[in-house]
Amino acid sequence: MEMNAVQGVHTIGGDGETSYASNSRLQGKAIVRTKPMLENAIQDIYTKLLPERLVAVDLGCSSGPNTLLFVSHVLDVVGDLRRRLKLIKPPEVQFFLNDLPGNDFNNVFRSLKGFEKKMEEEKGDLLVPHYVAGSPGSFYGRLFPSLSVHFFHSSYCLHWLSQVPQGLEDKEGVPLNKGNIYITETSPPQVVEAYQKQFRRDFSTFLKSRYEELINEGRIILAFLGRKKEHPDNSDLRYLFELLAEALNSMASEGIIAKDKVDNFNVPCFGASMDEVKSVILSEGLFDLEEAHIFQSNWDPFDDSDDDLVLDYVVSGNNTVKCLRAVLEPLIANHFGDALQLDDLFSRYAKNIADHLLKEKTKYTVFVVALKKRA
Repeated sequence: MEMNAVQGVHTIGGDGETSYASNSRLQGKAIVRTKPMLENAIQDIYTKLLPERLVAVDLGCSSGPNTLLFVSHVLDVVGDLRRRLKLIKPPEVQFFLNDLPGNDFNNVFRSLKGFEKKMEEEKGDLLVPHYVAGSPGSFYGRLFPSLSVHFFHSSYCLHWLSQVPQGLEDKEGVPLNKGNIYITETSPPQVVEAYQKQFRRDFSTFLKSRYEELINEGRIILAFLGRKKEHPDNSDLRYLFELLAEALNSMASEGIIAKDKVDNFNVPCFGASMDEVKSVILSEGLFDLEEAHIFQSNWDPFDDSDDDLVLDYVVSGNNTVKCLRAVLEPLIANHFGDALQLDDLFSRYAKNIADHLLKEKTKYTVFVVALKKRA
């Protein structure tokens, strides 16, 4: 990643009220949803290779319970294989937890002791031998030695770009997307193209790096935000970031923050279409696309219903913003500095989202993709 993105793209650490650890239920639901695919991938790897040591990596692990939920799922699968295949000696599992250096790895490793104790109580002698290590760095590049990893997993990460796309200013340095922080209906074609190019470049680099690191027959399971509609200006992320831009612009109009600061703020995020995702996979020719699914998840992480009803739009607005704040606050704080009162901003943002949900219940579009390395 470029430094301008690295400095801000990480979640709020610790376990406080606004931390990612306390506000990551949305991401946890995706991990649960993808567990059957994880089971299939690991079973296939194990039964074909019978490795003495299995290396599993969580890319973009962040901090909080979801990281260890992934570890727990893998241990469940390997433990079940051990019983079914009547293995006297199960494989040792090496976990690597990866994220950018700004991630709160301390919080992750502080929680390991309690996690291990719980696993020992639940599984006893059936607990598979395993080891957990951190691996800081950007997954848009190499992280591990060649042919060293059996399985990669990543949840809610690949919609984040390695940097703010280049080409969002004219030759004189004037922002092309004034008043916006993401692609909208008013964004010029150059802005849309810049985001699309950055996604293709990043996803291509991601696939090439993982191909080198995976053993033959290795697998990848990815869950990330995308869009159902073909054109980028018609996506769930567009609405989310438009509502945030409204909050920022209202603060600029009141003189709380500088207008040019808003004009120069662009979110390094992109919701691709499934066609765009498949196009990069096919053009690289490094992986077989074994499964590709699309599901939707409500903005409010505590709303598990499948209907179009919002029971309390104010509560849902607050729930949605708590989840988003845990991810967006460091990025925003890094750009705007101390002049921006974050509580004020996110209060305005929550009201904007509540007003939107009063008119329409909007959902995230989540892509789940299973890849197998080509020989």
